[in-house]
Amino acid sequence: MLEPDLLASFVAVAETGGFTEAAGRVHRTQSAVSMQIKRLEERLGRSLFVRSSRGATLTPAGELLLPHARAILRAQREALALFEAEAMRGRVVVGAPDDYAATFLPASLARFADTHPRVEVELVVAPSAELVPALERPDGPDLALVTGGSGERSAVILRREPLVWVAADRHGIVARDPLPLALFHPGCAFRRAALEALARAGRRYRIAYTSVSLAGVVAAVRSGFAVGVMLRASLPPGLEVLGAAEGLPELPSMAIALVRAEGRANPVAEALARHLAATLAASSTLAAA
Repeated sequence: MLEPDLLASFVAVAETGGFTEAAGRVHRTQSAVSMQIKRLEERLGRSLFVRSSRGATLTPAGELLLPHARAILRAQREALALFEAEAMRGRVVVGAPDDYAATFLPASLARFADTHPRVEVELVVAPSAELVPALERPDGPDLALVTGGSGERSAVILRREPLVWVAADRHGIVARDPLPLALFHPGCAFRRAALEALARAGRRYRIAYTSVSLAGVVAAVRSGFAVGVMLRASLPPGLEVLGAAEGLPELPSMAIALVRAEGRANPVAEALARHLAATLAASSTLAAA
């Protein structure tokens, strides 16, 4: 038998690319996760990961196991949900920045509503830097989806997504000097990463447009008077990705993290946290250490 706990740790390591981040996702210590992977490798008689100072990558045997492990865990969750979710009731408040709320949450929250029909979900849309301290207030969100590095003390990184330069289809604007930019609000990690990359590259720029919303940035970029920065997963139709060919520096990947309010006993919030961790990680287009 392949124990679900072992498979859960295996999938977590495969999707995060490292034992430390996987430990946070499955709520175990790093050493416990390492022991679980060792037990699974002994059970199968195959090495599942190649370990290095940069993290852990799947071996051919690990790649073969991964889709089956995901299917087993999904079937287990669905079976449990049949008996647990219908009976669960209550209210949960989840926070997210505007672009995460528009990109990652709709499908995930819709599935949660299907499996937990008696739960009321309230969504609070605010920048990551505002959501993290809000979690400490008694009237703040129960959990929040934020950009890693926004001041959180502890978080579970669910996935990483590449940050990209974007422009309208006709993007002669990229040749302008200084480069006009449409960015999210001051304090946003995306804005900070873009400006730091331009500074390192010695590229002059000017802030032409600032918005707290994804729709605002998209509107400015789509109009053709500025270059924007957003997650590749948030890229809407009508915009295209720019890069080295257009003389723009490489941008980093951003960690999307789940942060919980500490000291609150809310089973509904825990259920939503598990759901978000499972659905967002499963749909990830990039899982890197």
